[in-house]
Amino acid sequence: MRIVFMGTPDFAVPTLARLHADGHTLAAVYTRAPAKAGRGMALRPSPVHVRAEALGLPVLTPSTLKTPEAAETFAGHGADVAVVVAYGLLLPQAILDLPRFGCLNLHGSLLPRWRGAAPIQRAVMAGDAESGVGVMRMEAGLDTGPVALEERLPIREGMTAGELHDALMPLGADLMGRAIQALERDGLTFSPQAEEGVVYAHKITNAEARIDWSRPAVEVAHHINGLSPFPGAYVEADLGKGLGKGPERVKVLRALPAEGSGPPGTLLDAACTVACGIGAVRLLELRRAGKGSSTSGEEFLRGARLTVGERLG
Repeated sequence: MRIVFMGTPDFAVPTLARLHADGHTLAAVYTRAPAKAGRGMALRPSPVHVRAEALGLPVLTPSTLKTPEAAETFAGHGADVAVVVAYGLLLPQAILDLPRFGCLNLHGSLLPRWRGAAPIQRAVMAGDAESGVGVMRMEAGLDTGPVALEERLPIREGMTAGELHDALMPLGADLMGRAIQALERDGLTFSPQAEEGVVYAHKITNAEARIDWSRPAVEVAHHINGLSPFPGAYVEADLGKGLGKGPERVKVLRALPAEGSGPPGTLLDAACTVACGIGAVRLLELRRAGKGSSTSGEEFLRGARLTVGERLG
C-alpha cells in the first residue's frame, strides 16, 4: 500500500515503525513543526519527525492543511490511504477525500466514549474499568467516523495515564498494521458508532490540575493518576516550616484510596495518607518543584518538614 502517515507524539511512533516494517511505501510523513522546548528553548522536532528521518522518509510540517496548495501537495503523494495517529491538525474534507481508501485514524479510546483530544487521561480520571484503541474511517466530525477494529485493555487499580498510554501504543500499532493488511485484501469492514454513550475528552487544562481534597477519595485518586505524568496533579504546602519560603507546589503522580478520615487535606500519618471529603488517599509518588526525580510518600515526608495534622492546600 502507498501510505501517507500523519502523526506527532510518542504515541504515533510505533504505528509508523510497524507500517514501515510491513513493507508499505510511505510516500510522506506529516507531523507538527519543531517547537521550542527545554531551558534553552531550542527548536525540537516531534518524536514522529525524528523517527521518520531515521527511517529515511520525507517529512512535511505544514502549519495548515486548509489551503489549495496544501491539498495539491497532498494529492501529489498518490496515496492509497492516509494513516492518522494523534497528528494535531484538522484534516479538511478536501484532504479526507484524496486517498483512494480514505483516511484511517487510530484513536486511543473505545468509541463513542472519549471522542476528542485527551481520551487516555480522561478515561483514567473518570475511573473507567477499561480502555482500548480503535481504527476508524475519518469524517469531518470530531471522531465520528465508523469503526473497523478495536482492542480492549483493562485499567487496573492505580494505573496512571502514562502507563495506560504506554500499554496502548504497541496495541494500537498492531491494530493498525492488521487494518492495513485487511484493507489490502478488501476485507476491512466498518460499523457506525453507537448513537448512545458519546462522551467528549476535552483538552486537559492547567486549571484543573490542582487537587480538590473535598471530593471522595476514589475520585481524588483517579484525578491524580489520570494527570500523571503530565501535567501532574498538584498541591501547595509550606515546606519551609515558616522560614519565609511560602507555599511550594508539589506534584502528586500516583495515589490509591486508603483508610482514614478527617478534615479534607489533612495529613493523617507518616505514610502520606491525606483525608478527603469521603475517606482518604495514600500519596505514593510525589515530586517537588524544580526536582527532576520523584520520591515515595514516606521519603517525601522525611524531607518536607510536614507533620501529621497539617493541611495541604
